[in-house]
Amino acid sequence: MKILILNGPNINMLGIREPHIYGTNNYETLCENIKNYCNLKNIDYTIYQSNHEGDLVDQIQKAYFDKVDGIIINPGAYTHTSIAILDALKASNIKTVEVHISCVNEREDFRKVSYVSLYAFKCISGEGIDGYLHAIDELIGK
Repeated sequence: MKILILNGPNINMLGIREPHIYGTNNYETLCENIKNYCNLKNIDYTIYQSNHEGDLVDQIQKAYFDKVDGIIINPGAYTHTSIAILDALKASNIKTVEVHISCVNEREDFRKVSYVSLYAFKCISGEGIDGYLHAIDELIGK
């Protein structure tokens, strides 16, 4: 199985940005946890982070041509604004799990709107960085 893990704006600031909401683990820890879990499960993976919407769209489109089996996406703030990311996911037709480190439904009203959820078959929210591991299991059917 081949998966793409996409992280949107400010995810690279984990451990720095609002640790009372997002926790104290940094981005490197998140990536290391994903790497170890994917290696344990014998999954081919790519992790990509960008603060730029178009870069994320480009990676989703590239995933289609690279024959990626699944996408895990934490679109960050683009969750609530990006029809472009939604359209790219729809065009790629790749099985997708949406992940949020915090429990977005318990936060500001604007965070309760997710364009990505209109496509993703599952949304994992509020599990911290372990939500990514849960998302991997959802993709591989475990």
